[in-house]
Amino acid sequence: MAQLKEIKSRIQSVRSTQKITSAMMMISSVRLRKTQHIIQNLYPYEQNLYRILQLLPDREESIDSPFLQIRTVRRIAIVAFASNTGLAGRFNDNISEKLKSVVEHYIPLGKENILLYPIGEKVAKTVRSMGLEPQGDYSAISENPSYGNAQRIAGELMEMYLKGETDRVELIYHHFRSKGSQVVVNETFLPLELKMPDAGKPAPDYIVEPDRRTILTQLIPKILKIQLFTAHLDSVTSEHAARMTAMRMATDNADDLTEALTLEYNKLRQQSITNELLDLVGGSFDNH
Repeated sequence: MAQLKEIKSRIQSVRSTQKITSAMMMISSVRLRKTQHIIQNLYPYEQNLYRILQLLPDREESIDSPFLQIRTVRRIAIVAFASNTGLAGRFNDNISEKLKSVVEHYIPLGKENILLYPIGEKVAKTVRSMGLEPQGDYSAISENPSYGNAQRIAGELMEMYLKGETDRVELIYHHFRSKGSQVVVNETFLPLELKMPDAGKPAPDYIVEPDRRTILTQLIPKILKIQLFTAHLDSVTSEHAARMTAMRMATDNADDLTEALTLEYNKLRQQSITNELLDLVGGSFDNH
């Protein structure tokens, strides 16, 4: 009987856990649909801005933007996007592992020359575990990407680059491909890469007003702010997808475990009833 009570208690515990994982799966699914809709509309906008940027350079007119200058890297800033909470499979672990790999690559510069911007408490813990100090606490904005916050952080990074306080800025985040596929991306934020037209191909003849330099001066900061916002939104969308997948698997596993425990419970109960019947029959014969 004690064993039956123990199995019954385990079944109730698993079912309670299953209710939680099922609810979390539904919440993540709703949030995923929302952020997925936003990012699917944002991707074309970002890509078209880059397309305009690539069309503007002219072989006969040099573009002298400080954001395009490639310098010897003596000081680097790294922005890594993760989450504040777990239960999302290897979502946070993948970012932490990539961050450690990138930091190890730049460690010859000295820890004081590696500036880390962890967006999310989980990656902030990783930063501290490496003996480095985060450049700020961004956990409050981790779960709610907004253009305003991206604009502020991008503005700070651009200002540092202009002053020569950093020579390179990199981003680490998850890129959302589908509900079942999110890949870690490590890309350069600054300096911005600008492709010049091929020497062998005729350059498109566009009428540019007021002039290419003025447009580029206004366009480049906008592109950088959009790039950071897109990376943050991409990360949050990937997080919801990863958590939804993890909670669906946990819910399915709870189903399997409940079924196995119920089967074991019924077998033991049947065996207990059989033993009681045998005891009754045995007692009846003893009385005779």
